[in-house]
Amino acid sequence: MELRAKLFPDLKEEELWARQKYDGFTTIPRTMPLVMSIIDDLTKGAPASSTYLELWGRAYDEMYVPLNNPDVHAFHAGFTGQRAKRTWVQRIESLAELGFIYTAGGTSGKHAHAVIVNPHLALKRLKDKGQPGLTTDKYNALVERGIEVGAKDVDADMPEPPPVPPIKPVAKKTAAATFAQISTK
Repeated sequence: MELRAKLFPDLKEEELWARQKYDGFTTIPRTMPLVMSIIDDLTKGAPASSTYLELWGRAYDEMYVPLNNPDVHAFHAGFTGQRAKRTWVQRIESLAELGFIYTAGGTSGKHAHAVIVNPHLALKRLKDKGQPGLTTDKYNALVERGIEVGAKDVDADMPEPPPVPPIKPVAKKTAAATFAQISTK
């Protein structure tokens, strides 16, 4: 505060965004800029960090995000035009494949719900399996920053992800079978 006052003597407190004063904030890891840079490295040619940040901005403490309006999500992630929704869906799939999120289907389609995984855990898993695109320099920078900010979950041994349950096909009934079932009740 002392240094800020010296460097910016004309700064008025009301010019600053204060989370204690205003609603509409979320907590993010101090490593987020580096996490986003690594995500873009891992999704070369189809950067997914803006999609990731869009999800994070919608999550509350339980880290669950309903994905019930892909057009809005796409726009907020910076995708516009005819292919906006398709681009957003591709980025969601990339984030899921890399283990940054888990998704589940529902009334909005095959990606109707998402849970955001601890990004440090996701990156540790990717490092351990030798994921192409995850450079030693950036991972080491993540570890350095984690130590600097006291993030004990960076590079920690954590559990494996839960298995994804197989989707069982729904048996289609004919109109006659449905009628027969209703009339026997």
